[in-house]
Amino acid sequence: MKIALPARPEPIEIDREQTAVLLVDMQNAFASTGGMLDLAGIDVKPAAAAVANARLVVDAARDANMPVIYLVMGYPPDQSTAGGDDSPNPRKEIALCLMRERPELRGKLLTIGTWDFQIVDALKPAVADPVITKSRYSGFAGTPLDALLRSRGIRTLLMAGIASNVCVESTLRDAYFHEYWPVMIEDATMPAGSPEIQRATVYNVSTFFGWVSSAAEVAGALHAK
Repeated sequence: MKIALPARPEPIEIDREQTAVLLVDMQNAFASTGGMLDLAGIDVKPAAAAVANARLVVDAARDANMPVIYLVMGYPPDQSTAGGDDSPNPRKEIALCLMRERPELRGKLLTIGTWDFQIVDALKPAVADPVITKSRYSGFAGTPLDALLRSRGIRTLLMAGIASNVCVESTLRDAYFHEYWPVMIEDATMPAGSPEIQRATVYNVSTFFGWVSSAAEVAGALHAK
């Protein structure tokens, strides 16, 4: 069933049976006080609104029998997937940098099995929801995400998550390059940085890589008969 979704720069028509909600890194590390972003000095207070708006979209998607897919960032305790000396990832990814610089944090940030790695309570996955662990910013890098989407006939991705300018935008760009139709749910995302960074991400998405909508607009479209 095709429905009209209000979006910028123009409305987009989506097929409900070929659409999924993709939640990116809605983890304690990115959204909770005491998590990795908070320890790095980034203001995480706006995360509460992003999580609440993502919950609105998730509830609407479940009511519409639409898939909800989770991406989470994380590494095993031995950091075997983080990248070696020839990889830039350990030099730039915040959790790896903090754990290297502050020995008391080793094994505690974005480490599989820890509180920091866990999805926030307000967005806990249902039993049937796929949860894909990634070790790079993009959810398509070294993961089965593309194969999962294609196996389910998904063509449109309704995307929420943190950080909008890092993992959300990286995944959204790769979705565009893989010929998916990505929609950023602006108020269900939060940047790692200032409001100006969020505006830049919204500009990039709406101008070059996809569409931008709001949680209320997406939920309203999914509830439409």
